[in-house]
Amino acid sequence: MKYKKKYLPLIVGTAIAVGFWLGGLFHFNTETNLLTQSSKKQKLNRLIDYIDYEYVDEVNTDSIVDVTVNKILENLDPHSVYIPKKNLTEVTESMNGGFVGIGISFYMRKDTISVIRTIVEGPSRKAGLKAGDKILLADKDTLYGEGITNEKVMSILKGEKNSEVTLTVYRPSEDKTSKFIVKRGMVALQSVPIAYMVKEKLGYIKINRFAETTYNEFVKKLTSLKKQGMENLILDLRGNPGGYMDRAQQIVDEFLEDGKLILFTKNKREEVEKFYATPKGRFENGHVYVLIDEESASASEIVAGALQDNDKGTIVGRRSFGKGLVQREMKLGDGSAIRLTVSRYYTPTGRSIQKPYSQKNGFDYYDEYTKRYISGELTDSTRIEVADSLKFTTPKGKVVYGGGGIIPDVFVPIIIEDEYEKVRFAVNSQMTDNFVFDILEKDRRYYSNLSKSDFLKELEISDALVEEYKSFVRLSTRNQLVITAQVYDTEIKHYIKAAMASQLFDENMAYQIKNVDDRMINKVVEIIEKNN
Repeated sequence: MKYKKKYLPLIVGTAIAVGFWLGGLFHFNTETNLLTQSSKKQKLNRLIDYIDYEYVDEVNTDSIVDVTVNKILENLDPHSVYIPKKNLTEVTESMNGGFVGIGISFYMRKDTISVIRTIVEGPSRKAGLKAGDKILLADKDTLYGEGITNEKVMSILKGEKNSEVTLTVYRPSEDKTSKFIVKRGMVALQSVPIAYMVKEKLGYIKINRFAETTYNEFVKKLTSLKKQGMENLILDLRGNPGGYMDRAQQIVDEFLEDGKLILFTKNKREEVEKFYATPKGRFENGHVYVLIDEESASASEIVAGALQDNDKGTIVGRRSFGKGLVQREMKLGDGSAIRLTVSRYYTPTGRSIQKPYSQKNGFDYYDEYTKRYISGELTDSTRIEVADSLKFTTPKGKVVYGGGGIIPDVFVPIIIEDEYEKVRFAVNSQMTDNFVFDILEKDRRYYSNLSKSDFLKELEISDALVEEYKSFVRLSTRNQLVITAQVYDTEIKHYIKAAMASQLFDENMAYQIKNVDDRMINKVVEIIEKNN
């Protein structure tokens, strides 16, 4: 791995594109009758038949069809996409909120599968597996050595519900190898993984994507925090690429009074469909602070736009991505599918937040982060380009703009400073997990016996451990990433401890530790204290 500051915008842009591919659903899956005969269809069928039966060489016409479908969709818009058969199951599982497996978090460490943690109430925990275990065999399949990938491991460990797999496991703490029979079961993929009280009366909920289970997960978290006395809520939608439109509507409904417009859509026939809030809102009297950034898109922007246009709550952060197109998934009959853009959506004031696009520069569309980086808008809100022709006014007189994302009410810049970017790159990489795993392995018994309260109160990350971490990063990157300044050592300590919490306990505790240094969350706390 080679660290280059100039590559960071490219990495972010690519991540955004992948996020959209996984999280671009907007409507329930809908079958469309495509059997109508036409000369265009007959022409394509005839071409494939000629290649199949007459072409001089053997050709995989399936691959030709895939390329053709991709090329057709590429000439429409950036969000109309083709999902091959081999990828559809994975994408569907992600959006449905679960899959059948054995219920472990793992990663490859030195060519061996190391269990980071077992999922609570999951099949592996019930069978007796523990963090630190190394899985050597699944039935007769070898799961160590060169050539073993995460994809291969997942395909082996997944299976039919209630089917059994015998795992051969080496447990370093006991220095012995044992066999565990694990019955596969449903493993939840939480889309609302984090919820906790930041301080008295202030709660925090993180939504990663808008999947099938998102609304139910959200309501449970919201209800729990309200019981703990929450009156203000931080709703974190940063990095959220979107998902089901109706799940976004349901969540907005929890904040808006009955009859308030949430959004409306318009198709090519100029048919308009409007969506309104119902009487069921659980947080209509509370104040919500929505965190967004340049990777918040589609369903995330529906939530932020609906609340902003209804003068409900405060939008905090940086301008969102700018995706205002609605897709519908359509099966192609061979196990593959397309997501076709069928309409545009508009916020309650009538804003379209879809940014301009051209069929010829698809990557530039996703890599607009670089443009924002260069223009300076990520550090200076006055650099955000707005058009007077796209100016709208909310019921209380607040001016908002359409034409490319949601502009926040309260701007929080990123830090563009070389040493800081080095630290952020390192702490958010696999290197931190690898470093922490090695630390835990040195005394797994001690760490495993720590309670959550003891961990939070007693475990301190020393200056010496921070220096050890910096050396680990330098060696892991072959001297390409060298962290010298000490000004960010406190933040490094928080991330090391958060990675420990993630591996020993859960992501909820990890976020509580990391978020101590979160500038957007701290800005919300500052706003609340100022208002009080």
